[in-house]
Amino acid sequence: MAAVRLHQVRKVYDDGQAAVAGASFQIGDGELVALVGPSGCGKSTLLRMIAGLESITSGTLHIGDRLVNDVAPRDRDVAMVFQSYALYPHMSVRENLAFGLRLRGTDAASIDAQVRAAAATLELDELLERKPRALSGGQRQRVALGRALVRNPQVFLLDEPLSNLDAKLRLSMRAEIGRLHRRLRATMLYVTHDQIEAMTLGERIVVLNAGEIQQIDTPMNLYSEPANLFVAGFLGSPAMNFFRGRLTAAPRAQLQCEGAALPLPAAHIAVPALASVAGEVIVGLRPEDLAVAPPGTAGSGEFTIDATVESIEPVGNEIFLGVQFGGAARICRVPPQSLPEPGRPVRLCFTPGKLRYFDAASGVRLR
Repeated sequence: MAAVRLHQVRKVYDDGQAAVAGASFQIGDGELVALVGPSGCGKSTLLRMIAGLESITSGTLHIGDRLVNDVAPRDRDVAMVFQSYALYPHMSVRENLAFGLRLRGTDAASIDAQVRAAAATLELDELLERKPRALSGGQRQRVALGRALVRNPQVFLLDEPLSNLDAKLRLSMRAEIGRLHRRLRATMLYVTHDQIEAMTLGERIVVLNAGEIQQIDTPMNLYSEPANLFVAGFLGSPAMNFFRGRLTAAPRAQLQCEGAALPLPAAHIAVPALASVAGEVIVGLRPEDLAVAPPGTAGSGEFTIDATVESIEPVGNEIFLGVQFGGAARICRVPPQSLPEPGRPVRLCFTPGKLRYFDAASGVRLR
C-alpha cells in the first residue's frame, strides 16, 4: 500500500468552471479517508483525478513517492469501485473477478489463487459459478469490490459504492467495507454524499463544498468542533439548530432573535472574538443538546427558552420534537416521555458549553 498526497490540485474546465479549487491533503498508508459533500461539490471529480480518468489542471499528485500527474490510469496501481456494479452479465463471478488479471497477462495459477483469496475474504466462495443476474444487490457489490481486491493495488478508490442499495443492504455493506479495511489495512479514499457513511467509515473526513475543502478532521471532531456554518449544518441528522440575531449584554447576555431571546453566558460574549462582532451572529445548538426542562426551572438560573410544540415524531428509542422559537422551526432529540400536544407551550433547557458561535456574514466559527 502507499500514501497519497495532493498539493493545490485544481480542475478547471474549458468554460472556466473550477470543479476543484486547490485541494491539499494526504491519505496515510493504510488509512481510510472519506470525502463527503453535496452533489456537485467536486468530490467525484477529485477521485477521478487520482485515478487518472480526469486531467489535473494544476498542482501535484503523488502516490507513494511517485509523481503521477501524467501517468496513465493503468500504470498508477489504483483500483476503483464505481457507483454502478459494472459487472459483465455473460461472465460468472469467477470470470468477473479474473478479468482484470487476464488483461494484465497474469499467469493462470496466480489468477486462480488471487480469485480464491478474494472470494474467501468477501464470502463469495459459494457464488463463483453464478452469473450476476442470479445475485442480490449486496452480492453484486461484493463482486465489484472483489474485482478491485484481486489486483492488490496500492490504493482503493470507492465512488459512492453503496448508493444503489436499499437501506438494509447499505448498512450491512458499510459494515463489510469497514471490516475489509481493518483486515487489509489498505489505503482507501471513499467518496459519498451520505454523512452517515462518512462518519462511520472514515478515520478522517474531508468535507468539500463548491470545489473547496471546508475542513479535514476525525468524525467526532468535525461533529463537535465544526470550522464553519457549512460543516456544522451538513454533518448531523437532524441538522444543527441555528439561532440568528444580535448579541446584547443588557439587561442580560443574550442573542436577540426575531421576537425572542436566547440566553447566553456573560463570559461567552465577553471574549474578543464575539465582543468585536458588530453585525449578526449565528448560534448553533445540536438537537440532542436541547432538552425538555423539568418543572420549576423558571427563574432558577437555568438556561431555558419558551417555545411552542409543532410536531412530535416518536422513532422508538427517541423522539424528534419540533418546536417554534424565534420565528423559525427548531428540532430537539429527546428520550421517550410525556410531551405537550402540538400548539402547546414547552420550556426547553440547554447547557451553555454546547453552544457554537458563527459569524453571520462569513460563516466562520467564532471561538
